[in-house]
Amino acid sequence: GFSKQMVEILQKHGVAFSSFDIFSDEEVRQGLKAFSSWPTYPQLYVAGELIGGLDIVKELEASGELDTICPKVQKLEDRLKSLINKAPVMLFMKGNKQMAKCGFSKQIIEIMNNTGVDYETFDILEDEEVRQGLKSFSNWPTYPQLYVRGELVGGLDIVK
Repeated sequence: GFSKQMVEILQKHGVAFSSFDIFSDEEVRQGLKAFSSWPTYPQLYVAGELIGGLDIVKELEASGELDTICPKVQKLEDRLKSLINKAPVMLFMKGNKQMAKCGFSKQIIEIMNNTGVDYETFDILEDEEVRQGLKSFSNWPTYPQLYVRGELVGGLDIVK
C-alpha cells in the first residue's frame, strides 16, 4: 500500500522515475536498509541521495518542495522539438544510416548519401512514443520524414 501511494504521488507530479522490486533480491533489500539507515520501504532516492519514505514524500508534496526536488518527465512535444533540432538535417526513419529497415528508408538514405549532406538519423522503430507522436506533431502520416533546421521537408516522394 505504501509503495502504491508513493508511485501515485510521483506520477501525479510528472516525476521521471524507475523502481526496483526489493522482494526480487533479499540481499539488496537488507543491504539498502543498512546503507541508508532507513528501516522501511519505499525509499525515494534522487540523484543517488536518499530523500526518505512515504511520510517525507507526503510532507514534500504538501509544502510544494517535491516539484523542485524531483526531475520531471519531458513532455512529448518538447522531446520531439529537441529531436527534430538535434542536427541541422534530421531524418526520422525505420533503421539508421548504416542499416535501413524498409525500402523507403533505404531509398532516402541512398539519396541523402549521394548529396553529400551531413545528416543524423533517428530510428522510429526503437521508440513507439516518438513514432506515433511525430506523425501527429508534423501532420505527416508516414515515414521516413526529413527535417531541415527544424522544419519538415517531407517524405521520400518530396525528397525525390
